[in-house]
Amino acid sequence: MNAREEILAAVRGALRHADRAEAVVPRGYRATVAHADVELFAERVLDYRAALTRCTAAELPDALHAALRPARKVLVPEGFPVDIGGSPPPSTTAELAEFDAVVTTAALGIAATGTIVLDHGPGQGRRALSLVPDVHVCVLREEQIVPGVPEAVAALDPARPQTWISGPSATSDIELTRVEGVHGPRSLHVIVVGDGS
Repeated sequence: MNAREEILAAVRGALRHADRAEAVVPRGYRATVAHADVELFAERVLDYRAALTRCTAAELPDALHAALRPARKVLVPEGFPVDIGGSPPPSTTAELAEFDAVVTTAALGIAATGTIVLDHGPGQGRRALSLVPDVHVCVLREEQIVPGVPEAVAALDPARPQTWISGPSATSDIELTRVEGVHGPRSLHVIVVGDGS
């Protein structure tokens, strides 16, 4: 028997058993966020060389101003929850290049990976806003942090556009030397807002 015949015999054998019921795999994922998830998220964000600030809602305006220093021109998408001045997004991508920074909210954060996910709803704007300016400051509430990717996928609307961000843009394509800011923001600053307890 040659290799081709062996492969076809294996496929036929597998198909003979295809009518059997598939085994049920238990999916006992956690559905609640623990304080440890917030700590793990913070650790993972820092592992990606992003900046992280934790604050209360009352401290958020000051945390935003500190994270945006020394940016001169800041984009603020419609629906962003804090008035920090800034400008609404321009209509063309070429005009986006004139801005130093953007502030956004996020749909959720993933503790296991330190990833923030934007679904481009209120406070997030269109995808280009989080890719063109050199600095991206993202505000996330503690209760928006989920333990892992399965919980994130379950919580997100698959019909909405999504941008998954793990740290500032970086590549090591040339001689394995890390270069940041080639495909997106050179700096990512995540602000996690808690209740202060």
